[in-house]
Amino acid sequence: MSNERVVRDKKETQGKRDEEPQTLGFGVPATSDPHHFKVIIPKANTGRVQISEYLGLQTQSTELSVIDRVFLERPRWTAVRAEVQRAFNARLKAHNLRTSAWKVGENVVDRLLGKELCVLAWAIEDMEMDKIPVAVRNWLALRPEERWWLFGMTSISTGGIKDGTKGWRLALRHALGDVAQSDLLQPRARKERGGVNDGARPTLDLFGGE
Repeated sequence: MSNERVVRDKKETQGKRDEEPQTLGFGVPATSDPHHFKVIIPKANTGRVQISEYLGLQTQSTELSVIDRVFLERPRWTAVRAEVQRAFNARLKAHNLRTSAWKVGENVVDRLLGKELCVLAWAIEDMEMDKIPVAVRNWLALRPEERWWLFGMTSISTGGIKDGTKGWRLALRHALGDVAQSDLLQPRARKERGGVNDGARPTLDLFGGE
């Protein structure tokens, strides 16, 4: 292979890399103040993991720019983190985006993936530990837009730190933790959505809006 061919191939490869969307963490656009979620993992093994939503430029109110969604005890986070990371990275790879891994400190997460994470976190925050693997399997079985629908319904009135024992938060715990009940989530979510088809699904921020 001639030197000119090598140089040309290198330029083409670099050009393709330059065209790839730049992201941070789990799919967050590398732009100014995007809407995203943040997962804060403390150094201490006894510390709780915090999941918060950062509304970014979409809000003009500084008071509502950050919404703390849930705290998870460390053993509960440890029980789900690997499966969540695997699922999120599979989605990112499908869009040719960089993958990521959980680390101590701040982890930024795409706004739609963050909503999905909240659904699982809300379900397991006070769940019996032996039911968490069942909840993870049921969460994985849900389609992304079904998780978004569940987040939307839950966050309307019970989406804060102190809302874990009432309304939709309590319903999520029973639904995902019980195999029989979780089977009802998919058709119910689809019915409430009005039969949204695959072509109408919202995508990660870099590929369209919700």
